[in-house]
Amino acid sequence: MEGPDGTGGGADLAPAPEARGDPRTRADESEEDRGMDRLIGAALRYGVLTSIAFILAGLALLLARGCAADVLGANSPLNTSTISPAAVASGLTSLDPLSLILLGLMLLIATPVLRVALGIASFARERDWLYVLITSIVFVNLMIAIFVLPSALHL
Repeated sequence: MEGPDGTGGGADLAPAPEARGDPRTRADESEEDRGMDRLIGAALRYGVLTSIAFILAGLALLLARGCAADVLGANSPLNTSTISPAAVASGLTSLDPLSLILLGLMLLIATPVLRVALGIASFARERDWLYVLITSIVFVNLMIAIFVLPSALHL
């Protein structure tokens, strides 16, 4: 399905250059711009794949060790809001299944955050200061939601 501008109608986070008042089109993009697009795509792709690998490895270890019912059951005492990243890291050295799963989930959360951070860099390189500001606001909101609000709500 084509978009109103005759393109493929893809769901990019940023509007097309011509929508931002930039006369360049996709064909005019430099190799550097395409390189940034490839970097962002690779970060998203590999972030999700790495996350899936850790989650599946953790689930496999849970099943192999026979403790899956204790951790994944309806009456599980597990509360992920009380598990710190440091506790996850220390559990990785002993191949703790739950630590592997939690690392996978942290990577899954970090992947779109990385996309926003790379977007800031991309807009700054293009000297598109309005979108640097907007994307920076989104990034700050993400940081508050991930790091500040959970600790503030569990005082």
